[in-house]
Amino acid sequence: MSSITMGRYVPYRSPIHLLDPRTKLVCLVLLVVSVFLGYANYSTTFLMTGLSLLLVLVLFAMTRMSFLSLLKSLKSLWFMLIFLLLIYAITPRSDNLDWVAFFIYDYPIYWASILDALKILVRLMLMVALSLILTASTKPLDLTAGIEWYLSPIHFLGVNTAAWAMVLSLALRFIPTILEDVQRIMKAQSSRGVDFKRGKLTVRARALISLVVPLVVSSLVRSDELGDAMEGRGYDPRSKRTRYRKLTFHWGDLIALLLCAAFCALCITMSVTSFDPFLTWFGVTVR
Repeated sequence: MSSITMGRYVPYRSPIHLLDPRTKLVCLVLLVVSVFLGYANYSTTFLMTGLSLLLVLVLFAMTRMSFLSLLKSLKSLWFMLIFLLLIYAITPRSDNLDWVAFFIYDYPIYWASILDALKILVRLMLMVALSLILTASTKPLDLTAGIEWYLSPIHFLGVNTAAWAMVLSLALRFIPTILEDVQRIMKAQSSRGVDFKRGKLTVRARALISLVVPLVVSSLVRSDELGDAMEGRGYDPRSKRTRYRKLTFHWGDLIALLLCAAFCALCITMSVTSFDPFLTWFGVTVR
């Protein structure tokens, strides 16, 4: 769990780091929408997923983040892949039952089920990667200011937008801290003879309780200390706050927005049309 970097800011002067946080939030929404669009055939799905993966790799390189660290942080998704594969194997799509991959006794497992599970897994990986890029390239205070700026229209309804923005920012900020607490508690309990990996289901459930209870207590104590520290520094969620740094929109933000909007428009166009790149270029199709 120590390899998970969600919520950790990586200081570096890259083009993505220099973007306005409001721009990065809009670009995140556009790219996530692009990733989760559905297409008419597997050919278009493979093409657009490959383009999305290439884009994420470029963004990772620009922010000086290691793609290997992303793969390490996604180890838990292998369980999800197996779960999705089982779900799709039990309930295969009735419109694509031509290719049988293998048999489990007399029950056929279709290639369509495997491809659908892989498609969902890659989409989840891309979504997590985009979130990592946002949190690694944006300071928590800047992210809070960006969220608060977007929530400002509902301030006239009596909603305390500053408090909601602070809550969201703190939630992102404390993800790595909680994961470090999990790692520390697991090591402490393992030194006391608790085994989290072996034993019957009931034994492992009791071992999990020995992890969850100290984690909840530690989180409550940490939140209480954080509240005292914020009060000691004069933080009042009901008062009007001023900012040391003002958010400014530059030409780089406009270029980033146009590029993300163009990519999202391309994905939407490919989604609503029946264009088949393999059939157009090679005379074959994969459906």
